[in-house]
Amino acid sequence: MLPYRIIARKREGQSLRPEEIEAFVGGTTDGSWSDAQLASFLMAAAIRGLDGEETRILTEAMLESGERWDLAAERPLVCDKHSTGGVGDKVSLVFAPWIACLGSPVAMLTGRGLGHTGGTADKLEAIPGLSLDLDRERCLELLDSEGIAIGVATEEIAPADRELYALRHETATIESLPLITGSILSKKLATGAGALVLDVKTGPGAFLTELEEARRLARLMVDTADGLGFPTAARVTDMSQPLGEWVGHSAEVLEALRALEGEGPEDLVAVTEALIREILRLQGREIEDEELAGPLLSGQARERFLAWAGEQGAEEEWLRNPELELAPEEVVLEAEHSGFLASVDCRQIGLLLVEAGGGRSKEGDSIDVGVSMQYRTRLGEELEPGEELARLYLRRRDENLIEGFRSCFELSPEPVDPPDLLYDPVRPESEIDDDA
Repeated sequence: MLPYRIIARKREGQSLRPEEIEAFVGGTTDGSWSDAQLASFLMAAAIRGLDGEETRILTEAMLESGERWDLAAERPLVCDKHSTGGVGDKVSLVFAPWIACLGSPVAMLTGRGLGHTGGTADKLEAIPGLSLDLDRERCLELLDSEGIAIGVATEEIAPADRELYALRHETATIESLPLITGSILSKKLATGAGALVLDVKTGPGAFLTELEEARRLARLMVDTADGLGFPTAARVTDMSQPLGEWVGHSAEVLEALRALEGEGPEDLVAVTEALIREILRLQGREIEDEELAGPLLSGQARERFLAWAGEQGAEEEWLRNPELELAPEEVVLEAEHSGFLASVDCRQIGLLLVEAGGGRSKEGDSIDVGVSMQYRTRLGEELEPGEELARLYLRRRDENLIEGFRSCFELSPEPVDPPDLLYDPVRPESEIDDDA
């Protein structure tokens, strides 16, 4: 199992044997492979590709490199959800209490934001006192008390991925679909939920901008997880414009709370509902529309969120009055001429918010959770001069930054059809064959 031979075989485009892939992952965690060898393997895999079986073996080896919780063995209906990341994507904050109210407890190990998309962990940490430190025992306690457990991955979960993720950034191999699959699933499957749903974003604000590429990733992840015995489905969803009305950590928490009492924007609620329906289908459960909407219309989902937040340390004062401050400098962006909103540079909006302090460009950066943008229009909408496009909340006024935000909105003299929000679900091939 010499690293040189394994790297050379993949460089030549050969399929690797299971023991060769396992040697690579083992070398990552025990230090027997140098960074140069690991980087060479990643580059060879990114250029030559890994087939479905190689991807499954890689994912399983990365999964086995650390601790596994196997939550479904004790809580069979426990579920999980993952998003590939988007601008204004606060779906997890709505998904968890909503589906918990429907009788499916949810355990999620979330990530932090880096680049143009915000991380769920960072958004939740805008709540004063909230702690995202979890171990298996604490997770089970929270599932029993509130049906929700949300935290950040421990160092014991998928340690191989932690080493490889940094190298993938340094070697420009982030975009490899098999490597993405191994990275995401090795962490998500480690908790051992009984059902997993994936929200794979596509469009200008997504990591994968092309629809077919997003579909390929969704198919690869679903089939890989299914091959490892984890019931999984995916929805490909649009990220051509911010999801919901708000982007920014504090603002997104507040918008999620409004959605949880039936006052959320249509697109946010629609994406969350589609993901919930996929989980319920995986669990063999059927639900009427009225029952599905019940937790939002009654406000029960909002109360569940607050009860959970209290269990994970949120301050009593905030729970009594769950408000969060936005940055004080308010700037209105207006349409300079009439037309139809044709495009929104979602990625650039995310990067500008990072530049304004509302995100991090590298690990360890602090975040100003009050820096936000309120999105006041939608793609395809007809606008007159002076109508509002967006409203910024900045810590200090910066004309260059403001002009950068303004340039993210493009109007057309001709009507524009907005893209679809939801695409067809991606389900295991084995299930499709059974249905046929």
